[in-house]
Amino acid sequence: MTNLGKIDRTVFENAVASNLGASRDDVVLGPQHGVDFGVIDVDGTALVTATDPLSILPALGLERAARFALDLVLADVAVSGVSPSHLSICFTLPATMTDDEFATIQSTIHEECVDLGVAVVTGHTARYSDSSHPWVGAATAMGVGDHDEIVRPDGARPGDRLLLTTGPAVESVGLLSTLFGDRIAVSEDVLADAQERLEDVYCVRDALTAAAAGPVTAMHDVTEGGLAGALNEMANGASARFEIDRKAVPMRPGVREVCETLEIDPWAATSCGSLAIAVDPAGVDTVRGALEDRGTVVAEIGRVTEGEGVVVDGDRLDHPSVDPSWAAYAELASQ
Repeated sequence: MTNLGKIDRTVFENAVASNLGASRDDVVLGPQHGVDFGVIDVDGTALVTATDPLSILPALGLERAARFALDLVLADVAVSGVSPSHLSICFTLPATMTDDEFATIQSTIHEECVDLGVAVVTGHTARYSDSSHPWVGAATAMGVGDHDEIVRPDGARPGDRLLLTTGPAVESVGLLSTLFGDRIAVSEDVLADAQERLEDVYCVRDALTAAAAGPVTAMHDVTEGGLAGALNEMANGASARFEIDRKAVPMRPGVREVCETLEIDPWAATSCGSLAIAVDPAGVDTVRGALEDRGTVVAEIGRVTEGEGVVVDGDRLDHPSVDPSWAAYAELASQ
């Protein structure tokens, strides 16, 4: 088991996969390692659902922190290709959070949900003496659609081509440079570029745009474990080989320099806002064009072939055992 972040496959298989409650015929897709959502059949209609913790970092500004937290939750449904439509939120607020501060968070979530067509349908809100930032609760997102609309992270097929939006480590670099900019030894220009990466961390609309443009066969958001983790999870789930061209992978301004300074492997660091997408060759130009029309950086980085695992320029790329952004955060916070 890794020290921090998501449990590894072994712990999942031993502790989770064999303890899933009652067996029900309406569960189309239950918990699987590397798959962020589940699917329930409701009279022939697919209900896609996903649960995530709520992380609010006040140092980002409450409005930006709330929008970031919401996008993280909704993204796990959006990568299915089904639009998020309903939301359940549990807030376990720190005792120090004021009513006005909470109102700012809730109103920001409300406004973003209105724009995305998402209704908040239930929840729980309370203050607790032991609660503290950033972990202030959890939320469950849901989306209703057709079963044949669903895109799974393990659906890639030999012959597909691989697209990547945004690039590695944008979340890690954006957060660390914003929270601890005075402790990172880079130039002012590089720091400004790095802090701008916080504008790259939103992927709900990109995921829905890609799925609608299609044909997309698989999609995964690049979270803990970074690009290396996401690609391995997709390849393993599909029982296929992903062949990646390192030079084709986009690297946003400020990312490389901050990662080098903090001794972080950008390919292993969490990168919310980035999507790894497998696309049928016939749809590559259409999907790329639709994303570029949104102003999203997107590049073709490789292809899917027969075989197993992930290779980058011919060399095997393993799933990281730990996300290096955790250690970097702890080190910077302790200074």
